[in-house]
Amino acid sequence: QVQLVESGGGLVQAGGSLRLSCAASGRTFSNYKMGWFRQAPGKEREFVAAIRWSGGSTYYADSVKGRFTISRDNAKNTVYLQMNSLKPEDTAVYYCAAGVGTWYRIISEYDYWGQGTQVTVSS
Repeated sequence: QVQLVESGGGLVQAGGSLRLSCAASGRTFSNYKMGWFRQAPGKEREFVAAIRWSGGSTYYADSVKGRFTISRDNAKNTVYLQMNSLKPEDTAVYYCAAGVGTWYRIISEYDYWGQGTQVTVSS
């Protein structure tokens, strides 16, 4: 049974940092891409960042480029999202997802999802 468990969310002031973790289990993810998405109240879920488990290619939404960094630890089967220079508009529930296929920004390209972790950035 595939499980993605996010952690690391919380309340932070604008300009601060948080690191989200996504622990993956239940299968081999070497052929997968791992993504982070977020959903703010009243808004649609949107792509944040993705990484290819094999090779480590990374992709970012324009809104977070230069502030967020996605990485992985193969030994721990864990993906991270380091978030710096946080802004109030980054406030959302952040979801980890795993999927095969080419497209990394499209929600339907992901097969497995975590429960989400809340990130709140105060001004």
